[in-house]
Amino acid sequence: GSGDGQGQILQRFPEKDWEDNPFPQGIELFCQPSGWQLFPERNPPTFFVAVLTDINSERHYCACFTFWEAVESAQPQSNPRNGNGEEEEEEPLSPVQPAQLFAPKSLVLVSRLDHAEVFRNSLGLIYTIYVDGLSVSLENVIGNLLTCTIPITGGAQ
Repeated sequence: GSGDGQGQILQRFPEKDWEDNPFPQGIELFCQPSGWQLFPERNPPTFFVAVLTDINSERHYCACFTFWEAVESAQPQSNPRNGNGEEEEEEPLSPVQPAQLFAPKSLVLVSRLDHAEVFRNSLGLIYTIYVDGLSVSLENVIGNLLTCTIPITGGAQ
């Protein structure tokens, strides 16, 4: 069709809302403000951070890293019909490859902290693992990114 579509959340961490930090509704609309459209060429990845303010005037920093993936054409090929509504017999033609289309895919990090460079690096790492097809669990990577150890004063580093 027109190449326009709707965003869809494929995976999220955490899977359930935290009481003090609910999942932002409509985040899939926010990721692609111009709409979810297919393009004939792969665009370079983009990154931006925007601030969403909730009903309690609390800021949520939303970092969005968008890249482009090839999609399969869903248009079936059919034989032309003659005037009687029957398919005409034709000699097989050389297969014509449909034009390759690319769809946006976004990684989003939502935080109450304003650390754009950390967000960019974290999303870039997740993107690299995904694109390179590394056999690392994304759950483990995200868990490691979100975990930090604070040493006890005067204790071992």
